[in-house]
Order: sequence, then structure tokens, then C-alpha cells
Amino acid sequence: MGRGPVQLRRIENKINRQVTFSKRRNGLLKKAHEISVLCDAEVALIVFSTKGKLYEYSSHSSKEGILGRYQRYSFEERAVLDPSIEDQNQLMFDSISELQKKLMEAEKEKNNALMNAHLREQQNGASTSSPSLSPPMVPDSMPTLNIGPCQPRGAGESEPEPSPAPVQANSGNLPPWMHLTVSNR
Repeated sequence: MGRGPVQLRRIENKINRQVTFSKRRNGLLKKAHEISVLCDAEVALIVFSTKGKLYEYSSHSSKEGILGRYQRYSFEERAVLDPSIEDQNQLMFDSISELQKKLMEAEKEKNNALMNAHLREQQNGASTSSPSLSPPMVPDSMPTLNIGPCQPRGAGESEPEPSPAPVQANSGNLPPWMHLTVSNR
């Protein structure tokens, strides 16, 4: 004599419900393992108990790979069934791409404005008080450089002024404007 069909409904007794969950969960995990071994199928199984405890099985080491594959498949399937999803996805990608282009252009404009302001500041400073980057043509108008232990004139009246360092034979390494300044001292 066989059993009749089992009526599926929630088990009211808390202890019986927990025992049934434990036995069926173990049977389900065992069946998932069997189908993955016998049929060389990729299987991922996730079960949460009523208390929120996680039970899982994966035929491969990476459940994330199987779940990612599932998400791609389900998205493609939905796109075939509802073509408006594909159009919406494409519109979203197009708008993101357009926003990225605008952001890059705004960054370029900002950088250009900063560079122009910096150049104007340098040019204004150079014309009023700071020396220009290019050496002047007249040697007397060049600023003097205090190289080594020399003090500026008038700093120490009582002490004798140290003699400037002699120009060395290897002065080819110095820029031409320094030759004039060193020789004029």
C-alpha cells in the first residue's frame, strides 16, 4: 500500500516544522550535489531559514560566477520579451556617455581658465616688480646674485667685504648672463 498525495501547507507545530526543514534541506543539498556530479551541471543553491540562517551549495568554487551568469541570462531573456527594456538600457548608456563627455569638457575649460589666470598673473607680476624670465639685453640692469658667504653691500660696515669667488676655468657650465654678473663684481 502506498501513500496518498501529501497536502502541502505550513506545518503548525514549531518543532515538527524545524525537523522537517532540517531533513528536507539536507535532502535538497544532496540532490543539488548529485545533479552537478552526474550531469556535469553548474548548480548554485541558496536557502535561508525562517531565522535568517544561510545554507548554500555551489558545484564550483565561485557562486558569484554562477549568479552573474544567471543575472545576464535573465536580463537578456527579459530584453527579448520586452524590447522597451533594451531601448531604455541603451538610452541610459547614451545619457551616461553624454554626461561624461560634458564633464570632461568642463574640466578642460576649468583647467584652461586656471592656466590663463596663472599666466596673466605671471605677466602682470613680471611687468610690475618681478624680473622677466628672459635675460635683459643690457648687462648693468641685471640683478646681482649673492653666491656663497658674501653679504650684500652695506650690511656690515665694520667688517671688510669678502672678495668674490674667482671665475673658474670651467665657467662654460654657467649661463651667459651669470658670466657678466660675476665679472662685474
